[in-house]
Amino acid sequence: MRLVMITDFTEQFSYKLLRGIMAWSRRQEQPWVVCKMPPSYKREIGIPRVVEWAKNWRADVVVGQFEPDEDVTLFRKNGIVAIAQDYITQFEEIPNLTGDYYLTGVMAARRLCGHGFKNLGFFGYENVCWSDGRLEGFRETLREDFHIDDIHIFTDRQLSSMWSYDISELQQWLYALPKPIAIFACDDNQAEILLETCQASGINVPMEVAIIGVDNDEVTCNLTSPAISSVSVDIEKAGFELAAMATRMVQDPSYPGEDIVIRPVAVVGRGSTAIQATSDPVVAEAMRFIYQNRARKILVSDVVDQVPVSRRLLEQRFKDVTGTSLYTAISNLRIDYFAQQLITSSHTVSEIAARMDEPDTKSLSRRFRALKGCTPTEYRKKKLRKL
Repeated sequence: MRLVMITDFTEQFSYKLLRGIMAWSRRQEQPWVVCKMPPSYKREIGIPRVVEWAKNWRADVVVGQFEPDEDVTLFRKNGIVAIAQDYITQFEEIPNLTGDYYLTGVMAARRLCGHGFKNLGFFGYENVCWSDGRLEGFRETLREDFHIDDIHIFTDRQLSSMWSYDISELQQWLYALPKPIAIFACDDNQAEILLETCQASGINVPMEVAIIGVDNDEVTCNLTSPAISSVSVDIEKAGFELAAMATRMVQDPSYPGEDIVIRPVAVVGRGSTAIQATSDPVVAEAMRFIYQNRARKILVSDVVDQVPVSRRLLEQRFKDVTGTSLYTAISNLRIDYFAQQLITSSHTVSEIAARMDEPDTKSLSRRFRALKGCTPTEYRKKKLRKL
């Protein structure tokens, strides 16, 4: 099978998608040959010449980011299967590689509100299907589940400005926002732009502005300081499904194919949301320390050592703000982190526990069941079954 991918390989999204495609290839024991074509080259020569080139290269399948006015039917007319990766809008003529954008927005809203934020914002694009869908899920969840109607939205941007932008308008928007505020960025690239603009503007992340993106691009998310929280989506599984469908379309030209939907998996918390929204700086510092150290075993005394007040006063102020004790907050955040690892890693329960400095797996499992209502193994099976 010969595949042309017209997509942006500066992002981890494309590589994860390709890994899923190659996983299908290996299972079928029929290696795929892949050609990577930059979208800029497609725009330069136009779709008719891309089709001509693909035909001469003997391509079987083309997966690409297509513009709304491009005639994608030319591929099939020339015996080539075409699948559109969501870019600006979706196509009726060919299958789309799309996503459950609404649910992604739901997950972001619930995570940020779970951190106590009352001021919420969205940073993305207008009239771009994946950004619009994520905003819709975010906004409706805030309204229906948390009774928050006033959302601060910045979408006055063009998709063509993804790598070239003037931060002055974004700075003015950020300066005018009520603080603290949590902002949902439509993807990790936009989350990175937000974080860089905050730093250039003297706005502290996460103390004043908390940020969460989408795609969990580990290069983008982990090379910033603080690291960026993100909604992880199962791109590799979608790549596997795409390859299976494309193979069937090649073998049976009468089969029109269907949309492949990328599902959100979990919110991967990092430093950009490592704070509980509160005007009390002592409680905020305690929460940030607990969150940043949730992967290792810490004691209440370790938290007390980080703040300039007594243990009794910290316990009282912490309970007033969060409604729970320091001990419970530490335990619950560690259980949440453990649950996240069950979904996003292939390590066994014992291996994850050992990495978290929890030698007593039975005790950890009891605490997990008390909070989540099932054992770690049952939780993993239940969550993965939904993917």
